[in-house]
Amino acid sequence: MKFSGKSFVFLFAFVSCTIFSAAHAHAAAPNEGVKIQINDKLVNFPEGQPVVDTHSQLQVPNRPLMESLGYQVSWSQEDREVRVTMKKGDQTLVLKTGDTFILVNGKKVEVNSMIGMEQGSVYIPLRFVSETLGNKVQWDEENQLAIVDADGKYHAPAWYKAKKQDTMLQFAKDYLGVPYKWGGETPVGFDCSGFIRYVFTHNRGIDLPRTSTEMYDSAGVAVAYPSPGDLVFFSKSGTSHVGIYMGDGQFISATSSHGVRIDSLASPYWSNRYIGAKSI
Repeated sequence: MKFSGKSFVFLFAFVSCTIFSAAHAHAAAPNEGVKIQINDKLVNFPEGQPVVDTHSQLQVPNRPLMESLGYQVSWSQEDREVRVTMKKGDQTLVLKTGDTFILVNGKKVEVNSMIGMEQGSVYIPLRFVSETLGNKVQWDEENQLAIVDADGKYHAPAWYKAKKQDTMLQFAKDYLGVPYKWGGETPVGFDCSGFIRYVFTHNRGIDLPRTSTEMYDSAGVAVAYPSPGDLVFFSKSGTSHVGIYMGDGQFISATSSHGVRIDSLASPYWSNRYIGAKSI
């Protein structure tokens, strides 16, 4: 399925479905960033992962998808081909690798490529869910998440992609407890600006000035209220300390007394020294 448009646009298919072809298997690429959700639950793909074929169609391993939709799935070997039968209520779907059609309650539904396998899994396009089974599919662009409304109701994402600042904050927290070292720029020991430079360089690829004064004077854009991932600055006699705002009034920094730790902007010590924030 080729996705486009804004987040949470209902996708309605108007062309015949395309089954993942063995002829295209080597040209397909794993799409590890895309996740599939049925109603309120993510689909677990223990073996093969969703792939994108040469027609930019999102192809999904058949068994996990169909079982999540309530179908009983069975298969049998027929010479060198695999026959898959899916049953739910009075509906029976049958497909076989090497064929160019699917049987829906005994009626052929033609497809425009040969049904194939990849890494031991038979694949079907997610488009098949909307075109043949009549389920609406929402596409969440931001989270790279396809949501199948199998019950006919709207469903919010069950998973949210980590934002860059969230990833950076977790990266910074991994160094809690690292001792303070004057001039330190490595996990052996950090001073305040050395810690900030290390986090931004290794997590976001951004090279910041060496000192807190230089960061305050020339890096980023000043903001009235900090957001997670922004730098917060403090002064004793001139700019003397810098940290990363974590949200909820907290920030992380390398302190001379306790090393890397999380403190509150509202504490008497830091609130009296706070001079502003900058977004990088």
